[in-house]
Amino acid sequence: MRVTSKGQVTIPLALREKYGINENVEVEFFDDKGKIYIEIIKNPENKQNRFEKFRGIATVKMSTDDIMALTRGER
Repeated sequence: MRVTSKGQVTIPLALREKYGINENVEVEFFDDKGKIYIEIIKNPENKQNRFEKFRGIATVKMSTDDIMALTRGER
């Protein structure tokens, strides 16, 4: 396996399928006694959805239809 100029490598498809590694999975690399390991991060700490902090703070009492009409300039 060759490393690109950007330091990237491709995880073989068989391993991605076996371990469920897709574009949403976080991994971490570490070394031990001259060997490099990759580990799947099950519960990434301090990784909060960028919108999670806004959940539940809306104060406008509008239906989804009202909001969509407003954004479309229908009202």
